[in-house]
This record gives sequence, C-alpha cells and structure tokens, in this order.
Amino acid sequence: MKASVMLFLLGYLMVPSGARVLGRCTVADMLYRGGLDYFEGYKLENWVCLAYYESKFNPSAVYENEITGHTGFGLFQIREDLWCDHGKNLCSVSCSELLNPDLKKTIECVKKIVKGKQGMGAWLNWTRNCQFSDTLSRWLDGCRL
Repeated sequence: MKASVMLFLLGYLMVPSGARVLGRCTVADMLYRGGLDYFEGYKLENWVCLAYYESKFNPSAVYENEITGHTGFGLFQIREDLWCDHGKNLCSVSCSELLNPDLKKTIECVKKIVKGKQGMGAWLNWTRNCQFSDTLSRWLDGCRL
C-alpha cells in the first residue's frame, strides 16, 4: 500500500506543468503526424483505441498494475521494467520523458515495441478492446486529418 501511494505521489510530481488529458482528435492528429498510421500494418484507429484504453488520453498517466507489480507511463502505459530507465531501458528513454504531452519520445518508443514479435499484442488492452472491434473507425469520427 505504501509503495503505491509513493508511486502515485511520484507520478504526480513528474507530471509536466500544464499537462492535461488530450482530446481524441488531438491524439489522432499527433499520432498521425508521428507516423503511426499503418506503421507495421496497423491503422491509426488501432493506436487511438489503444491510447484510450491505456490512459483515457492522458499523456501524463502513471499507473501501477497491482497484478504484475509493473508501472506504466504515459499515453500508452509503457512498462518501466522493459522500456524505460527504471528497467532494461530498451527504448533508451527516461520514464519521465514518456509523460511529455508532445508525445515525441512516446511515439519513438511504441514504434520499437510494436516491431517486436507480439506487435500491438504487447498491449493486453489492445487485444481485449481493439483487435477484433468492428467499430474501430469510430475512433476517427469527426477528426480532420
């Protein structure tokens, strides 16, 4: 319990000033400009859906998974034990950089993750909520890209 409170407080302190939850179309636009549309064969709708289910479009989200004990950072809840500087650091990035609302480092890192053998299946939320959805197009409804 104490560890989760400390992580919450640490996450709160690491939030970049002015951070806020982003709108769906803003996220879609940023991911599109970051080159994620059709990256490794995944349409933009998949990425927007994943961002919603991982963080509710909050680029400064920090959550501890009580089941696995791992902490996720940012829009896509990138795991600290593998991808950022609290673990193996396979993305060569500090975990706090994954909380930046400009998403540059986040997008660079998710490109590395999705190139792995699991693809977007590396995120359980994508498998559960987005992979077989027949309504993925709704994630871009009304967005001007």
